[in-house]
Amino acid sequence: MEFPEDVKYTAEHEWVRPIDGGYRVGITEYAQDQLGDIVFVDLPDVDRAVSQGEVMVEVESTKSVGEVYAPFPGTVSAVNEVVLDQPELVNTDPYGEGWLVEMIGVDIADVELLDAEGYRALVE
Repeated sequence: MEFPEDVKYTAEHEWVRPIDGGYRVGITEYAQDQLGDIVFVDLPDVDRAVSQGEVMVEVESTKSVGEVYAPFPGTVSAVNEVVLDQPELVNTDPYGEGWLVEMIGVDIADVELLDAEGYRALVE
């Protein structure tokens, strides 16, 4: 299982990667593995303000529906529309082309997130 060092993690299995001007968010390899084959992704509207812990994305798989929570308070600045037509990218490339949203409005230094080692310890 992959645990990239360049991202931070939540205990709810989201990852957060700094990008120019904000943060990109997706679900971890562990989360997509637990869900199984992803067949549908419901993304939020751009410019939607979210509170930390609020459900902002739903991911439907052949097994169940998973909820993706906002890892911090902020505003959705972009969504990955590619996963609407190719939801399997969340399975095949969760830390790359399978990202879900981009967010702005917070400095994650002020948010409690796990590093790769801490997340690995949580799931293994």
